[in-house]
Amino acid sequence: MKLTLALLLLSFYTVPAQQKPVETIYFEFDRYDLTAKQIKVVSDFIKNIDTSKVESIEIYGYCDDRGTDHYNFKLSNKRANTIQNLLIRKGFNPDKIVIREGKGRIVVKADTIENLYETRLHNRRVDLIVVKKEDFGKGIITSFKDNLKVGDKVCLESILFDIGSAKLTSTAKKELDKVATTLQKHLNLKFEIRGHVCCTPEIYHDGIDRATKERRLSWNRAKTVFHYLISKKISKSRMTYVGCGNKYPLGKGDKYDRRVEFLITQI
Repeated sequence: MKLTLALLLLSFYTVPAQQKPVETIYFEFDRYDLTAKQIKVVSDFIKNIDTSKVESIEIYGYCDDRGTDHYNFKLSNKRANTIQNLLIRKGFNPDKIVIREGKGRIVVKADTIENLYETRLHNRRVDLIVVKKEDFGKGIITSFKDNLKVGDKVCLESILFDIGSAKLTSTAKKELDKVATTLQKHLNLKFEIRGHVCCTPEIYHDGIDRATKERRLSWNRAKTVFHYLISKKISKSRMTYVGCGNKYPLGKGDKYDRRVEFLITQI
């Protein structure tokens, strides 16, 4: 039973946002439709959540370990889509749903699990991850809202990096696609992209990029975002980038320090 519990907790903490789900909806084997009981879980979630304090929501679908990868990716996406559609039908603001993704199957070693049936049951699920407003602390904004002013720092939780890496994750790319769409509507907005790192001793100003072996990790992270936005038709004349190293930890944990921020320089 301890091994089963450990596996379930591990699955909760390996979603891209690295947060425990606020709500989880479990599905029957090989199904993506909902029973009345499952619909009530979603309805209660909407009734009980204070949407005024919610910046965004992320939806992740999963499957158990049976079946092929291809089939389970499709099934997990259908499960995530089912929950998204129900949330919208129940009145949830679709603009707050920033990610809807099927993660496929959760692989387990059947001969090492004490209660395989229960483990598989809990792996057939959709997790709802809620990002609260001002989650990064005082003075940092968590969205490109309409009333930005010069000096504001915008930090988006979906644009975080793996340890030692300046490579964008698929989640970060999806978020940057949304940023690019917003920037195309606000053509006068200019900004500085500021890269950060975690986990480096104070004697060093920056981390080492595993790919280049250079101690320019925060700089490379900012540069990566800069070039990705250029690829999305954002003019480079609107952007600059800089590496801030480990000088500005948020005090929220290492994952939040592996980030980029957008410092607004002109409106």
